[in-house]
Amino acid sequence: MKMTHILLVLLWFFCIYAPTSFCANITYDHRALVIDGKRRVLVSGSIHYPRSTPEMWPDLIQKSKDGGLDVIETYVFWNIHEPVRGQYNFEGRGDLVKFVKTVAAAGLYVHLRIGPYACAEWNYGGFPLWLHFIPGIQFRTDNKPFEEEMKRFTAKIVDMMKQENLYASQGGPIILSQIENEYGNIDAAYGAAAKSYVKWAASMATSLDTGVPWVMCQQEDAPDPIINTCNGFYCDQFNPNSYSKPKMWTENWSGWYLLFGGAVPYRPVEDLAFAVARFYQRGGTFQNYYMYHGGTNFGRSTGGPFISTSYDYDAPIDEYGIIRQPKWGHLKDLHTAIKLCEEALTATDPTITSLGPNIEAAVYKTGAVCAAFLANNATYDTNVTFNGNSYHLPAWSVSILPDCRNVVLNTAKISSVSMISSFTTESLKEDISSSDNCSSGWSWISEPIGISKADSFSKFGLVEQINTTADRSDYLWYSSSIDLDVGTQTVLHIESLGHALHAFINGKLAGSGTGTAVKVDIPITLVAGRNTIDLLSLTVGLQNYGAFFDTWGAGITGPVILKGLKNGSSLDLSSQKWTYQIGLKGKGLGPSSGSSGQWNSQSTLPTNQPLIWYKTNFVAPSGSDPVAINMTGMGKGEAWVNGQSIGRYWPTYASPSGGCTDSCNYRGAYQASKCLKNCGNPSQTLYHVPRSWLRPKNNTLVLFEERGGNPKQITFATKQIGSLCSHVSESHPPPVDLWNSDAESGIKVGRPVMLLECPYPNQVISSIKVASFGTPQGTCGNFKHGNCSSKKALSVVQKECIGSSSCRIGVSINTFGDPCTGVAKSLAVEASCA
Repeated sequence: MKMTHILLVLLWFFCIYAPTSFCANITYDHRALVIDGKRRVLVSGSIHYPRSTPEMWPDLIQKSKDGGLDVIETYVFWNIHEPVRGQYNFEGRGDLVKFVKTVAAAGLYVHLRIGPYACAEWNYGGFPLWLHFIPGIQFRTDNKPFEEEMKRFTAKIVDMMKQENLYASQGGPIILSQIENEYGNIDAAYGAAAKSYVKWAASMATSLDTGVPWVMCQQEDAPDPIINTCNGFYCDQFNPNSYSKPKMWTENWSGWYLLFGGAVPYRPVEDLAFAVARFYQRGGTFQNYYMYHGGTNFGRSTGGPFISTSYDYDAPIDEYGIIRQPKWGHLKDLHTAIKLCEEALTATDPTITSLGPNIEAAVYKTGAVCAAFLANNATYDTNVTFNGNSYHLPAWSVSILPDCRNVVLNTAKISSVSMISSFTTESLKEDISSSDNCSSGWSWISEPIGISKADSFSKFGLVEQINTTADRSDYLWYSSSIDLDVGTQTVLHIESLGHALHAFINGKLAGSGTGTAVKVDIPITLVAGRNTIDLLSLTVGLQNYGAFFDTWGAGITGPVILKGLKNGSSLDLSSQKWTYQIGLKGKGLGPSSGSSGQWNSQSTLPTNQPLIWYKTNFVAPSGSDPVAINMTGMGKGEAWVNGQSIGRYWPTYASPSGGCTDSCNYRGAYQASKCLKNCGNPSQTLYHVPRSWLRPKNNTLVLFEERGGNPKQITFATKQIGSLCSHVSESHPPPVDLWNSDAESGIKVGRPVMLLECPYPNQVISSIKVASFGTPQGTCGNFKHGNCSSKKALSVVQKECIGSSSCRIGVSINTFGDPCTGVAKSLAVEASCA
């Protein structure tokens, strides 16, 4: 246990059980947050408690700490905690107090972003839908009904934290709180009322007397004492609105979110590390990764619309809780390097000088303490002279010199291991011991087409969906009919605000549409006599961002027109009488928990048909590896495991075929569409099932299939780490954990070293698949010998590493000999652990 952990835990203990003089004093000045009189350089990472499970929290937080984080940042999600006005939920994944205490137990601080607007690609931006129906309300502006509700909930959260002694002023871990969120991006749309609202929000927050500073992100006019902060891919050019405030970065986007129908975005760690180093280089002292662990959008929590169930975000810890290498490890090294500079960084402002076009040096020097950052903002390599010494600067990189002489790390040179993770597929094992297991393994219920519930209602004209359903369900039925003397073939024209619709004519699916503005023309056949038109409209996560996003509608608002009738005429059905039904009849029967008594297991299982509920009982995959369900074979719907919703599934929605590359050049400014993979394939086929939701056997899987699929094609997958790799050159700095410096000679001691370490306890390196010293080619999983290759490499690495949990190998000709004089050389290794 590290000393900082012990001190923080003891401080928390004494503050709860001893006089308040033991409690932390959190202030700030123009350089940094000040904790008990000491300026601090802090590294933070976002973990959203509802996007994982309480059983996962300790491991995620410990891995964050091991990765060099000081702070865990999270939003507070109003619609989870107050789903009905005045009725609160702080259980399970919503146990905010438990989450904060878990962070404290690990010896880390907390930044609590109360908002209560979150954005976060979360349904309705985190607002509960009942808020929308309060008379006279307007969100996020100087509006009394809204401000009263916002204050009431914010005060509720603050009071909860105070009652548990969780603010640093009470000895707890919370050192920062946030009010509002990215309002400055859209406040112009609200006119003069926006300015008075910002002032009101700031005053309201500070009046709650938390004893810690408050921030507003992306809010240039944040009034004192609120700290305005930056969000973005890069924030090195940001400056707060007052010299008395520190330079803080509340969201450094470590990747980007995935959309159903989109390719998978990722952000190279070389660029992410470059952005972080640039920020601290140019005066920053608090930086937060959004996300450090993204997690999963369980249930109907996704925003958007069309945000996927996976919220992996290419974060340093992946959706399943496995560290993503080399991103996690390279950032850990970066954090260590930055902390070596902390004394200098907090003592003074940087002196920034140009060393050439797009090249600059930032020096922090006070007395005998000196730290420097050399930045190459160009997309080509260069050599520079600094303080009389020559340095090679790779393109788009920062070199960190904790003593202003020796390079401890360059952001473009990765020493950390890479890891190849993969999913192992296994069939869904039916639980033959289950009392209600049928011979086929699956049972089913048909969801009625059209109106089937007693609470349906009728009115003339088409209704907007969100105002009608209040988001109690994704689904709203629109049903009408038309009488004809003779049958005819015609076209049904439908316009909808989204997000998807299915049209049924006389009980048969005729066509579908998807989008935020849907216009479809569906060829249909009508018969003589009465024809029933049943339109199923559905939402896929409510809007979470933008000015007045709470007023954006959904559903079939029309027109709905029959085209091509007799003599080419059309009939507008929009204003005629329609009958409406909110939600599904089956949902009220309790099938999501598998408890309905109406399951059919006797007749043939219907497949590739719309509106079917499916159920089976299964044995959980053995072991402790993370579990996913591969929904390939299904269309679109929602899945439940033992009554817990694992989210919406949509494995048939593929991304466009273009836009991806085999590798992404990290050099140059990053934006969300720069680096994409998985083009032309379904956006998401694997859906996370937390291990804590599973029993060894007698588990129940329930699906509601909306479009049509075959549940017999569903499989399970467990995620494992296969190989670990490293590729270190002779020009790499020595490992940051070996940093030392001879104060008299100024010569850095040490040479490049490759570190290989098994990812799990009780594992040892069992084999070396590839070891090449010279000019190896390729990437992890595909290393090949180059034209220059040492014959000793494999035997040297095997001798040093086999049977050990970790090993260090010097990367030099002293270790491997010199296979090619005068050529820059490197060592590439791929190993396996068991």
